[in-house]
Order: sequence, then C-alpha cells, then structure tokens
Amino acid sequence: MVTAQSLLKEAESKMKKAEEITVQELSRIRGGRAQTAMVEGIKVDYYGTPTPLKQLAGITTPDPRSITIQPWDPSAIAEIEKAILKAGLGMTPQNDGKVVRLNLPALTKERRDEMIKLARKVAEDGRVSIRAIRRDENESVKKIEKEGVVAEDESRKTQEQVQKLTDRFIVEIDKHLKQKEIEIQEV
Repeated sequence: MVTAQSLLKEAESKMKKAEEITVQELSRIRGGRAQTAMVEGIKVDYYGTPTPLKQLAGITTPDPRSITIQPWDPSAIAEIEKAILKAGLGMTPQNDGKVVRLNLPALTKERRDEMIKLARKVAEDGRVSIRAIRRDENESVKKIEKEGVVAEDESRKTQEQVQKLTDRFIVEIDKHLKQKEIEIQEV
C-alpha cells in the first residue's frame, strides 16, 4: 500500500539519483586540471562491444596537464584513439605502442567561459529534473489524499517535506556547480 512516508522515501531516492547524475555530468566537463573522469566514460568499440574506457585500461594523471591511458590489451590502442577523437574532447591522443597520452592544452578565456556555460546548463538540467520529481511526488500525494489513504493535513505536511527535500538537493547541485566553476577558472 502506498503511504505518504513511502512517497517521501521514493522522492528522496529519485532526487539523490538526479543529483548523482548531475555531479557525474559535471565531472566530465573539463576544468583547469586533467581528471580521469574526463575520459573514463568514453565508449570504445572493443571487439564489437561498446565498452567504457575505464574497463579497458588504467587511467592516470601524472601531472595537471596530461592523462595517461595504459590499456590492458595493447591491441586496443587504435580503437581507444578513435574513441577519444570521436568524443570531441579537443585533445589529440598520442601513443608509443603501449600507452596513450593526452595533453590538455591550456584553456583560453573564451574556452573557460564556454565550459562555465556548459556547467551551468548541466546544473540547471539537474535542478529541472529535481523540480519535476517534486511535481510528480506532490501529484501522487494529492492522489492518495483523494483516495482517502491520507488526511488533508498529512498530505500538506508531506508536500512541505517534499519541498524541503527539493530545496536541499538544489542547494547541493548549486554547491557542485560553484566547485566546478572554481575548478574551470584554475590556471
């Protein structure tokens, strides 16, 4: 049976997932430093199967301006290079037969501004999805109120709690965005 408490738990879990996805998307945006998250999710065509790069290779950042990718199967280097080029990261992979190196060019002022705009768009998409969850959960609460499962005052209280959850997760997304903006501005 659906209760106000179960709807609240469901709302929190959906909002948490939306926040995680937003944080994951933000981590893919290039900051001032090299980060393994920039390439980990790139899908490589490995023997006909799209496979995340992090499952095919060890990925490290030996210094703030480069990423080193060491595939466990050296025959995959060509496919890894193709996937990186196709991902449109603005980096050209170089390999020595064993390791693929990516050197990050310094960000120009214009490129930093583009990255910040992209980060703000990702954060706004996250906020929109959290608000959509709030709307859906409030509709569910109103529906069970009409069915007589919960009283009107409990329904109103649950909707207020859903709003508090919404506010909390939006603040979290804003914190992640602020952190990403600082990271992008780093030289």
